[in-house]
Amino acid sequence: MHIRDKLVGAKRTKQATFSFEFFPPKTEQGVQNLYDRMDRMHDLGPSFIDITWGAGGRLSHLTCEMVKVAQTAYGLETCMHLTCTDMEKEKVDDALKEAYKAGCTNILALRGDPPREKEKWQAVQGGFQYAKDLVKYIKEKYGDHFDIGVAGYPEGCEDQQDEAILLDHLKEKVDAGGTFIVTQMFYDVDIFLAWVRKVREKGIEVPIVPGIMPIHTHASFLRRANWSNCHIPDSWNEALDPVRNDDAAVREVGKGLVADMCRKIMDAGIMHLHFYTMNLAQATRMVLQELDLASPNGTPTKKALPWRQSLGLNRREEDVRPIFWKNRNKSYVVRTQDWDEFPNGRWGDSRSPAFGELDAYGIGLKGTNEQNRKLWGEPRSLRDLANLFIRFLKNEVQSLPWSESPITSESDTIKKELVDLNRRGFLTINSQPSVNGAKSIDPTFGWGPPGGYCYQKAYLELLVSPQLILELISRVEKAEDITYYAVNKAGDLRTNAPGDGPNAVTWGVFPGKEIVQPTIVETISFLAWKDEAFRLGSDWARCHSNSSPSRHLIDNVMENWYLVNIVHNDFHQSHGIFSLFDKLEVDDMDQPTDLHQFTNGESTNGLTNGHSTNGHSVNGDYTNGHKTNGHFADGHPTVFT
Repeated sequence: MHIRDKLVGAKRTKQATFSFEFFPPKTEQGVQNLYDRMDRMHDLGPSFIDITWGAGGRLSHLTCEMVKVAQTAYGLETCMHLTCTDMEKEKVDDALKEAYKAGCTNILALRGDPPREKEKWQAVQGGFQYAKDLVKYIKEKYGDHFDIGVAGYPEGCEDQQDEAILLDHLKEKVDAGGTFIVTQMFYDVDIFLAWVRKVREKGIEVPIVPGIMPIHTHASFLRRANWSNCHIPDSWNEALDPVRNDDAAVREVGKGLVADMCRKIMDAGIMHLHFYTMNLAQATRMVLQELDLASPNGTPTKKALPWRQSLGLNRREEDVRPIFWKNRNKSYVVRTQDWDEFPNGRWGDSRSPAFGELDAYGIGLKGTNEQNRKLWGEPRSLRDLANLFIRFLKNEVQSLPWSESPITSESDTIKKELVDLNRRGFLTINSQPSVNGAKSIDPTFGWGPPGGYCYQKAYLELLVSPQLILELISRVEKAEDITYYAVNKAGDLRTNAPGDGPNAVTWGVFPGKEIVQPTIVETISFLAWKDEAFRLGSDWARCHSNSSPSRHLIDNVMENWYLVNIVHNDFHQSHGIFSLFDKLEVDDMDQPTDLHQFTNGESTNGLTNGHSTNGHSVNGDYTNGHKTNGHFADGHPTVFT
């Protein structure tokens, strides 16, 4: 969506909106840390983000990659900076092409700063002299595909302090095709508002976005103000100087000063604020909370769908996904990025195109081996594993291999039961409670436009010991209104589903719209998820040395346990799934891992049981969503009744 349309909408509705700026880090670890921060800051609800372009385009490839990740994987409407500095037309064309392919529809066109080794800015041969030339070129090449922002300078810029000349340049950039203006940072709101009046008197009517720099520390506050040559009001210095050596106090005082400035801006009718985050979250979050623009717990206040949408090319209309990737959004986007079209209105045939391979970037386990050992410890028994899962449910651990984010408040209504299951050796990795007509504005279960109602079937996904899988299956098949899938790493699939078509587990009813069914369970997707789920567990095991009991413990769970999902198809039943597990518990959960038992093939504390079956086993292997071994009759899994 074009930024100008967002800005016009905010002004029309008088609803304040905001956006964030990030810049490409210099190290690989810095990039991953920033991705994690962008992911978390998504839930603050920015209207868009922008990503800067390094002087001379040194970080150009990283800028393009970050735009792609933000737009497609994190669902953030992204504006890509593009400068004239050291950029001949071929480089500009490459950057615009990458932005287009990523689904990006917004560009901030800048002349840019000179490279560090040069004192003055100068155009390269075959490049662009001024930002207005870049704006004009983008319009000629792409028409209205890109919304093009330009820079404004309320207090002058490094090589030009004449306000009249700068206003002339601004008018030229807008006349060339600029559709919104983003300003340099400032702290004196009176100077900014006076400049806005002069811009309007010049006949420039496009939206103006004020650049807001939160205060992180006193030293950085002074340094950035000096760098941008912006005036600091005396009252700000008087408030900050007494606490200059206390960073926490500086942020607290600075929060109030910046928030007051933002209120004056909004009182003047400018309803969008653009925050220069410096790749940090705390100071920006504090200002937003002071303005009541972000929820205190950082959860999104409005959701179009129960899962985070991708804004990649051709994905904006996507509205159906399998529930298995509920907690691994980026992985799902990566594994489906080569699809020619995406489900809209219904789930089609996921056999073609296939789910992507597991070796693509962004699918494997995050973090270094050392980081993951520190995060998840070194379990030596099934009890240790179960306690880790329980700590996750209690928000004492922020992630698991199968869940990249902390558990949400949605699970509160079933948390007691989930904790009890893990205590008895059933390792839960995904779930949702049943919901019978929650309003779409409900802060926990709501999604979609106002005036609607949301529904969910109870869903549970967990790892089950081979010593208990047959008993659990027997109970499920005797129950009414319950369907399941169970599969191990080798592809031994068991199910009572009537076919391999989709089963909607989330749906919504909204005024003037057909029923929306955005979350489903179905066979092919589950088998694709199976490969990923067991791969994640194996990656976790390999965070430990080959001789470590932890490695052998986790490896044996991955090699022998079953990944099971269960759906209670009567959404009126809130706790019907949990009764299936009454009086079931894995044996000897406290027994420490004995490496000799694993190497000689003996059974130990529910980890292995050889290959025993009761005739219900089918070798339903799929590769990339395609049947490979012919053990399915008529293309459907064997059904046991």
